[in-house]
Amino acid sequence: MQIPDVPPQLLTALVEAAAGQRLALVGGVVRDLLLHRHHQDPWRGLPDLDLVVEGQAADLAARLPDALEQQFGTLIPLRQQPHGRYGTVELELQLPVERGGTWLLDLASARRERYTTPACNPEVHWGCLEDDLARRDFSVNALALDLASGQLLDPHGGATDLAERRLRFLHGDSLRDDPTRLLRAARYAARLGFDLAAAGRRQAQETLAAWPWPWRPGDPPELAPPALGTRLRMELELLLEREPWRQALAALQDWGGLALLAGALQEDSSWRRRLAWAERMGLPLLPVLVAAADDPEALARRLQLPQAQQAWLRQWLRLRHSLVEIARGELPLPDRPSAWCALLEQPGLRPEAVALALAMGEQPRRPLLRWWAAWRHVPSPQDGATLIGEGWAPGEALGMELRRRRRDVLDGLIQP
Repeated sequence: MQIPDVPPQLLTALVEAAAGQRLALVGGVVRDLLLHRHHQDPWRGLPDLDLVVEGQAADLAARLPDALEQQFGTLIPLRQQPHGRYGTVELELQLPVERGGTWLLDLASARRERYTTPACNPEVHWGCLEDDLARRDFSVNALALDLASGQLLDPHGGATDLAERRLRFLHGDSLRDDPTRLLRAARYAARLGFDLAAAGRRQAQETLAAWPWPWRPGDPPELAPPALGTRLRMELELLLEREPWRQALAALQDWGGLALLAGALQEDSSWRRRLAWAERMGLPLLPVLVAAADDPEALARRLQLPQAQQAWLRQWLRLRHSLVEIARGELPLPDRPSAWCALLEQPGLRPEAVALALAMGEQPRRPLLRWWAAWRHVPSPQDGATLIGEGWAPGEALGMELRRRRRDVLDGLIQP
């Protein structure tokens, strides 16, 4: 079967390197190919190819360079990164530009999985192609194309669900085993225009209500299992950075799935406004989403957000406390631009924390906006080199004078 953008020689080399073992394309490439050919969806392109082989992926990868050279008539540069635990090998091929350029391949040994503890990593055992398809998330992703025969393998009715534009979990414990599957459902719903099947909605409601996972909100964040911590963050990053996030988050909230993060987020009605502000100011969306949680710092640690983003959240919380004290009259209200700059530029407070305060709707809003848009960009009318030329000695006094002259400009006492 011809696949758009994929050089036929690449597929032939893969079949030859498989040396008679069953080798199949799996996952999104097969799904998107069927949507394109049979349901008139636009071709979405191929960032990479996912393949499953019955046998050791590392053996296929070792035979692939010779097969590629035979097919393309030249040595094909190839880099590989094995992942032994799951029997996968990531490959990067540098094909001739006229033959497609750089290609990323993910070769996996067919396996079956068993979740002994919900939301933790599964036990892995080698298996056949049908076993590998049975461990997947949705029927529309449990499709495979046998590269040698061209046969479509559809043991779970994925083609029917494609026609119905429906996302159906493969079994009743799908979310119990891996709750991040609900986020993937929201991603696919937004990207492909699919909906979660009624049985999947019920499974989401019942699973979230039962909360079958060994970690519960309020427990130490570092004890959260992978699918409630790091893997959840990875899915959120993909949702917010690569998908139509408004549609994806709306679907996730409709299914009750934001409760996987925090109860307050599931009840939150302001996330569209907050994330739109974050986009306008160039902030990553995830810390702004997290900021509305009951305990943003704990959620950030559970998700293992980058340390810089965790620092922004801490700084924003400190700034919010100061703004509340100003509103209560417990701290003096800054009455000049320079006074607001002194508050918002204090040591340990990053501009991103002020942007986060704006996205979160902190008050008073006008001086925060003016600082973000204008005041923070105002320099001293003279730089250090000029003052040194006027006779100032380098040191603390020079820095104080530069700050004084900037204050005068900010407060309109002198012209810049």
